Amino acid sequence: MKLKSIPKTMHAVLLTGHGGLEKLIYKTDIRVPIPKDDEVLIKVSAAGVNNTEINTRTGWYSKSKNSNGGSWSGKPIKFPIIQGIDVCGIIVSIGSKVNSSRIGERVIVRPMQTDPNNTSKPNMLTLGSELNGAFAQYVKIRSSETFTVNCKWTDVELASIPCSYSTAEGLLHRVNLGAEKIFINGASGGVGSATIQLAKIRKAYITAQCSSSKINEIKKIGANETVCRESNLIKELGKNQYDVVIDLVAGKNWNQLIEILKPGGRYAAAGAIAGPLVTLDVRTLYLKDLTFFGCTYQPVEVFKNLISYIEKGKIKPLVAKTYPLKEIKKAQKDFLLKKHVGKLVLVP
Repeated sequence: MKLKSIPKTMHAVLLTGHGGLEKLIYKTDIRVPIPKDDEVLIKVSAAGVNNTEINTRTGWYSKSKNSNGGSWSGKPIKFPIIQGIDVCGIIVSIGSKVNSSRIGERVIVRPMQTDPNNTSKPNMLTLGSELNGAFAQYVKIRSSETFTVNCKWTDVELASIPCSYSTAEGLLHRVNLGAEKIFINGASGGVGSATIQLAKIRKAYITAQCSSSKINEIKKIGANETVCRESNLIKELGKNQYDVVIDLVAGKNWNQLIEILKPGGRYAAAGAIAGPLVTLDVRTLYLKDLTFFGCTYQPVEVFKNLISYIEKGKIKPLVAKTYPLKEIKKAQKDFLLKKHVGKLVLVP
């Protein structure tokens, strides 16, 4: 079942291979996908810009020099693919096994989805990596992975949520954060700023690290205190101070994060924008009884938690700027400059 106004073709951005911005091709004659029995067709209203799309394009996830295995799953990507992990839109068509009442629903989509062929943890299928995503006018998604949200937010505001906030909620879910002391680096980005809001819900005391130009904005979001990106954390904060460290940066100063953790502390990582290779003194790990979490897989309750927070007014959207979809290259250039706080969002 579908609405009569669905066209046969659409405009979309194709990623044609690993490489620079030249690998992103804007086209206006892509076939509109047809939903399978358990799928819905979504007319995309807005799509967020994230590190993951850039990392996938450049082959950053691959540990080999030829970029093989440059997907979230570690397998080679089948090009061309439509990226876009953040989806907000309206269901306009459904497969034969989906209730017709879903047509017309405004939905957001779970970015890291359950693999129906392998439901054991931590297997998943990710939009824009294993599945076509939202950098298009239309995208088809399994109905079970689409969720309505009852709120007054705009489509652009809702599109700022799925990837960044589910990553942040996944991190805090894994470490089981309570009313504790938490350190968050990369705090001005989409995931970092989301983590601040979500840690505040849990009544944590938050120290956030960001560039000096963004400190005031980060305090407004909810950080109790801030430190500059260039700070020596051990000198400024002291050793053994934090119950939890959330790491989105890694890089050359990584060992400082381990030193500021209390004995018995928990470290969780979901990014490495300053460099993925670090050196660990294993004596620190075991003598301080630390626990390390690598966080990608997310159980479905993580996404349902986000929807609850939105509907109860516990979090606020942070949108820095919007762009037409055809200006995706400019949006990604601006994203890499890291001069914004919150999310950049594309509108088809």
